[in-house]
Amino acid sequence: MAGLSSNSLAVTISSYGYGCQYLQSSSGSNVCRSRTPHPTILPYAYTCSGIKSNTWCAGRYDLCLISQSKEVHGLSGVPQLEFPRKLLVLGFTKPDNSSVVPWKVASVDFGLVSEEGDKLTGNGREGASINQLQQTLPPSGNLSIQLNSDFETSGSKCSKISRKMVSGHENRLYFLEERNEEILSGRILRLSRLNKTRSAMELYRSVEYSGLRPTLHACNSLISCLLRNGMLDDALRIFNSMITSETITGHTYSLVLKAISNAQGCDAALNMFEELERNGNAKRDFDAVVYNTMISVCGKVNNWVQALRIWRIMKHNGTTGTALTYRLLVCIFVRCGQNELAIDAYDEVMHNRLDPGDDAMQAIVGACCKEGKWDLALEVFRSMLNRGMKPSLITCNALINSLGKYRKVKLAFRIYSLMKSLGHVPDAYTWNALIGALYKADRHADALQLFERLKKEKNSRVLNSHLYNTCLMSCQKLGLWDKALQLLWQMEASGFPVPNASYNLVIGTCEVARKPKIALQVYEHMVHLKCAPDTFTLLSMIRCCIWGSLWHEVEEILNQVKPDASLYNAAIQGMCLRGNIALATKLYKKMRTSSLKPDGKTRALMLQTLPKDSVLQKRLS
Repeated sequence: MAGLSSNSLAVTISSYGYGCQYLQSSSGSNVCRSRTPHPTILPYAYTCSGIKSNTWCAGRYDLCLISQSKEVHGLSGVPQLEFPRKLLVLGFTKPDNSSVVPWKVASVDFGLVSEEGDKLTGNGREGASINQLQQTLPPSGNLSIQLNSDFETSGSKCSKISRKMVSGHENRLYFLEERNEEILSGRILRLSRLNKTRSAMELYRSVEYSGLRPTLHACNSLISCLLRNGMLDDALRIFNSMITSETITGHTYSLVLKAISNAQGCDAALNMFEELERNGNAKRDFDAVVYNTMISVCGKVNNWVQALRIWRIMKHNGTTGTALTYRLLVCIFVRCGQNELAIDAYDEVMHNRLDPGDDAMQAIVGACCKEGKWDLALEVFRSMLNRGMKPSLITCNALINSLGKYRKVKLAFRIYSLMKSLGHVPDAYTWNALIGALYKADRHADALQLFERLKKEKNSRVLNSHLYNTCLMSCQKLGLWDKALQLLWQMEASGFPVPNASYNLVIGTCEVARKPKIALQVYEHMVHLKCAPDTFTLLSMIRCCIWGSLWHEVEEILNQVKPDASLYNAAIQGMCLRGNIALATKLYKKMRTSSLKPDGKTRALMLQTLPKDSVLQKRLS
């Protein structure tokens, strides 16, 4: 090594335990001497020819460097180190390490050092811009600089950058003394869990720039951290890098697809899923977690068509669904009214011997009840009890109603007893289902008795118009016109909205009991309350009046309403059967005058009753 004079300048460059000392003698020769804990490792260091100054200040300067040098050979064949032309350096200190002045920037020229003492080859421009500096740095970009305030220069001034520019972290890289991928991945993982997005991203880019590869767990944790903090673009860059390097898991796909759905909607997530599928990633990388994520995304917007399509793709690719897969499918299909598909999904759960879960089993009970499969609904209900689950009140009501429709009264009341033992309080839907079950089983007296028991218990909150109408239907079957009238007056007194159906049931009960005058009073009361009668009301009134020989009332009813062929047909047929041929003929002529078409039964009755030589019979024939 060349000798040094007493007035030589020594500049020591150190970074993460590696060092390089730069010496300048009085004769102007430059010598670079490196010192490192491991002689076999080439330190990352730079030597400088001058720092924009005519006067050197003797002292020690600690610098944080990130760019890697390259060994070249000079004219004399001696190994030399080649460095970038410009570099921004971090952390200048006094020789006594007493202080550091922040946010000051100096540009340093670098060149080539030779044994002969030639000066470093630099461009020597004084006012290099920041953009020029960035072009000569590694791809990661800017480095911040701190220069000691005691480092004074003459003939030139240090350039300055604002605090905001210096503290920018998007392009900052670190020199990595540690080269173990597991240790570096652990650091990324810890920073991500602490939501240190800036530090985690800088460390990740530094690791990637150094040719190292973080573990999948670290990358997934970093993506999750970025997504939690709304940094979707950065997360997508890492995601694309993982796809390119073919080091990706189903959990990564799940994180990104869910984030795309939350940020841009279900359609955007479906488009990305289809694109990944076209690129051949489905069979290789997709697992049940990815499919479950997409089925859940479709379920949020009730898109059962796409959920069904993803389910079929999953089975086509040979991926076995999990219990969560089928729970999602069952709930989505039931919510969208696709009960058959829900039952198919449940059958596959049973075939694969998976646990469908409480919510899916309750949904299946409702689906089976709507499809009329009360036996399967009862089987699922019993399975829930055997597993220690507690069916909800809605599930119990649905099963009671389904059993009642198929006249399984004993089973319906047994489910009612189980429901009370589970701690559920029967509501209006429960009593509607039980009374309806008795009505369907032709146990009309029992239905009325159960209704009277409810009223005696003063349980008025469960009484409604539907319950009253069910009891009115039972009264109609039994011909209890007085009981029907009593229930109708109770409905009006209770403040319930009385629909046309209730009046029709009472009038129909009077028809069955042959009480035409009572029916006429109910009809007049209905019109007085401005409750417009419908076709069923008028037909029932015409039949009542005909059986009571109230011919004038029949004509008044027909004159008060708009001409209707069904009303005239009913009146003519009833009069013909009751022997009032004259009035039937009169109504028939009026019907033809109004351009109403009689039905076949009306024409046949008129042909039988009219004289053979009459003009009307000739027209009919």
